[in-house]
Amino acid sequence: MPYSEQTLAELGKLEQAALGSDYPYRQVAHLANNIGPRLSGSPQAQKAVEYVAGELKAQGFEVTLEPVMVPHWVRGEETAALTAFPEQAEGTTQKVVLTALGLSVATPPEGVTAEVVVVRDFKELAALGKEKVEGRIVLFNHPFDQQMAAVGQGLDAYGLAVLYRGNGPSAAARLGAVAALVRSVGGAAYRLPHAGLTRNAADVKPIPAAAVAVEDADLIASLAAQGAVRMHLVLTPQTLPDVPSFNVIGDLKGSEHPEQIVIVSGHLDSWDLGTGAIDDGAGVAVAMAAAQLVKSAGLHPKRTIRVVAWMSEENGSAGARQYAKDHAAEAGNHFAALESDLGADHPLGLNIAGKHEARALLGPVSEVLQTSGAGLLQFVDLAGADVGRLAELGVPTFAPIPDSRTYFNYHHTAADTLDKVDPKGLRENAAVMAVTAYGLANLEVPLPR
Repeated sequence: MPYSEQTLAELGKLEQAALGSDYPYRQVAHLANNIGPRLSGSPQAQKAVEYVAGELKAQGFEVTLEPVMVPHWVRGEETAALTAFPEQAEGTTQKVVLTALGLSVATPPEGVTAEVVVVRDFKELAALGKEKVEGRIVLFNHPFDQQMAAVGQGLDAYGLAVLYRGNGPSAAARLGAVAALVRSVGGAAYRLPHAGLTRNAADVKPIPAAAVAVEDADLIASLAAQGAVRMHLVLTPQTLPDVPSFNVIGDLKGSEHPEQIVIVSGHLDSWDLGTGAIDDGAGVAVAMAAAQLVKSAGLHPKRTIRVVAWMSEENGSAGARQYAKDHAAEAGNHFAALESDLGADHPLGLNIAGKHEARALLGPVSEVLQTSGAGLLQFVDLAGADVGRLAELGVPTFAPIPDSRTYFNYHHTAADTLDKVDPKGLRENAAVMAVTAYGLANLEVPLPR
């Protein structure tokens, strides 16, 4: 038997405690409302470190702040207007709603004015060639697949579209573009631009880059099909020197194998347009709740349950990379790692990034969680951006599977605020995290690696 009868009984009690707890909601409310947006290097990010560390200490956990140097990118002015386009009324412009992409460089203070060329994908960009791209602004008008998201495959839809946000600006720069725009990677319109990281390739000088609201991407594409379109673009972000920050660690020590660790985690930083409620205040709250629920129930896990609030996931996962480097020699004692980073709508079950033999060992956990409709076990290549660094060291990794149909409507936007967090769904995610973590901490046999 992978679990003792006592553990199985405790898993059921733990799930019921989670479904009745307001602890995770109080945590995400504080992070989102009292602290607010937590971009790495910001005063709010540091305040969040202090808050989570203090809260974990108050719960009686052994708390450590592990140092990490993080990017310090600051958003500035961001405006754009179409200054020339077919059938334009004399003396008018068309406002464009956009937001600078993370780690974008700035335009000159006075901005740039250039013709806009529109492409759907990298193939169309290549077909234009340098002659038709050089000196121009490139718009990647690649849509987020809302039908895919509507059937619960929101993360897959995101993965297909986000390539253009990550790699599009550098691809445009290689052909001589003076700036790059990307259709917002998300499901809702409402003229909300979706922020996010772009990756400035080492082989080309970076150019200013921004995400454009869906409606404005469609507007530009429609006008460009009729004739030449010119835009005036001003972006004034700054990339300042890296600054020191911390991953927040809180340990509930194991009673029999304290050296063996089961991680529960979320990332503490967020983008700066909203207040980081669903991405990823909810994930941090769920991780904190998983350990708090075990302790408050008077349970004693055999292995250590470790809460980790990762820093700087949004700007390149510096915290996760530093943790993996610092703890590489202990990777064999990291029994498992869980991460919550897909919001907190109703969870369907558990994602598993590991050997297929793990399914049978997670079966009893699945049976407990099925009472709240979260019994699905699903294998994936990556359970989360942060725990993915531990997966590279051979650690089995897991994540709740929240309903993703609407998550990307708000992800990385000004609408990522506390009202988007469903308290019931949040409690259900805490149940998945707590039950899975406690089950793994008490598993009678090793997980396959």
